[in-house]
Formats: sequence, C-alpha cells, structure tokens
Amino acid sequence: MKTIRLFLLSVILLSFSFKGIAQKVNGISFVASGDSISHVHTNPVKKVNANYVALMPFGFIRELSSPEIRFNEKRQWFGERDEGIQQYAREFRKKGIKVMLKPQIWVWGGKYTGHIEMNSEEQWKMLEDSYERFILTYAKTAQKIKVDIFSIGTELEKFVFNRPDYWKSLIKKIRKVYKGKLTYASNWDEFKRVKFWDQLDYIGIDAYFPVTAEKTPSVKDFEKGWKQHKNEIKKIQKNFNKPVLFTEFGYRSLHYTGKEPWDSKRVAGSIDLEAQANGLQAIYNQFWKEKWFAGGFVWKWFHRHDRVGGKDNNRFTPQNKPAEALLQKLYKLN
Repeated sequence: MKTIRLFLLSVILLSFSFKGIAQKVNGISFVASGDSISHVHTNPVKKVNANYVALMPFGFIRELSSPEIRFNEKRQWFGERDEGIQQYAREFRKKGIKVMLKPQIWVWGGKYTGHIEMNSEEQWKMLEDSYERFILTYAKTAQKIKVDIFSIGTELEKFVFNRPDYWKSLIKKIRKVYKGKLTYASNWDEFKRVKFWDQLDYIGIDAYFPVTAEKTPSVKDFEKGWKQHKNEIKKIQKNFNKPVLFTEFGYRSLHYTGKEPWDSKRVAGSIDLEAQANGLQAIYNQFWKEKWFAGGFVWKWFHRHDRVGGKDNNRFTPQNKPAEALLQKLYKLN
C-alpha cells in the first residue's frame, strides 16, 4: 500500500514539474502546390526544427461583396484541396510534425479579406451558408486526420464584426464535428475587437504589427517597437485567460521591413537579409519565453526548398537565407 501511495505521489509531483513548460509551437506556414509531397519536401522543414506546419486549403470568391465561396474543386492546386491536405498531413506526421489546418479565403485580385462585406441581409445569409459549408468541410477533415489545431477563419474582420451571432453559432457547429483545439487567425489590427475568444482555445494573431521605420532595423529597434503592441496583447490575453498563438508572423528580406510588415507588393531590389533575421530574433526574444505565449507560424515556406528564397530574394520566405539558419537555431531552443 505504501508503495502505491509513493508511486501516485511521484506521478503528481511529475505533472506539477512540467506545468507551464509545454513545448512551444515552432511552426511554419507550408504553401500548397500542384503536386503531392514526399520526404524530399518535408526534410527541410524537419531540419529547421519546426514541430508544426500550417496547411492552408483555399476557398475563392470573385468580389468583396460576392456571397459564394468556391472550394475543393479539381481545377485548384492539389495542396489546396481536401485530398491534398490529407496527403500533406500524412507526410508531415511521418516526421513527427504536427498540423494546424487553416482554411483561408482568396478574393480575386488579391483584395483584402477583412473587407468582405455584403450589401443586403439576403446576401449575408448566402455568404453565411456558403462559409459554413466551406469551414465544416475542413473541420470534418481536421477531425478525420486528427490535426492538433483548427483555425475557424483568417482575417475576416467585417464578416466577424457584422455577424457576431453567426460566428458564435458556427463555433458550436464546428465543435460538434472537430474535437481538437480551435483558434481564429485575426489580423494584427483586429484581434482586440474579436468577441468570441472565450469560445476558442487560442487567441490567434497574424502578427504583422508596424514596429520600426528604420531602413535596416537592429534587434533593439524591433524590440522597442514591439513594446506597445505586446502590452496590448497581454491585456487581451489576461481578459480572456487564453494563450496567444501567432497564426502568422514574419518579415520580408527588404529595407524598411518593420514599417508595414503586411505589405506584400512586389518590388525590385532593396534586399535586406539582415533586417529579416533581426526581426525574427526580436519576436523570439519578446515572446517565446512568455508562459502565456503558445508559439507561432513563420510566413511562409515553399515545398521546393532548393528553388526558392536565397540572397537575391526580398520576399517573406526565410528559405536559403540567414533567417533560415537563425530559425533552425531558435526553434532548437524550445
């Protein structure tokens, strides 16, 4: 009897010793392609010490006021469809890498999804029905393949704020078919006004906060610019008592990359590999050791690692740049 009591006590003490030091989400946003993937594509992700990937099936609408979402169609790339998501997830699981499924909407012409807004109650109802079909399709897929986190939407500000009752009802429907952890990928200037964080497991933020106007910001420049935003994040975190997850974060390898980090317009030249690496280091310094911070997903990573990024690339990907070597180092620490 004494032996049993000692065993139970040791189990309890062990559980307390690990409380609050759960492994962070060291994630990358894995861009879909037209092909299936194999170890050739997952090995570089494993090498950078990522323990999570975000997989992103897409739905498409024609205009910001269009109520119909087209998705899971044969003309879409393989990795954007249900069968592709399942194949990608299986391959990453072979490497011990977990999955967040993050369905997203694309508006033709690249218009910002946060501005999706209908012109009538009838159109709103049509959009709601269409979005429910879209998101429940992938919630069922998420349950089928046992993904670890499911995002109920990405940067849908006007849709979220105009239709609060719909979203609360939708979350309940998602919970009925998917039993894992839920988040919503709010834009950096949206997260403070989202009302349903109490219904989710993570406060999700696409963390493209403006932090510095310097041409080549130092780590200290970035960290100084994060101070105000971090305080605002902490207030929301304490209010809802939910961990914060950066559903996207990252910088372009470009001059002035901390000024408007969300800007993805194509420009020539102005390459700044140092600024990109400094920005990632600053985010790690400011957030990764916070107990209330769950981790995040770097934007973004392409499947053909040998053909992307590099010293002449000024886009978001860290691949084949100093930022990749830095991520490998930082992700190994947690």
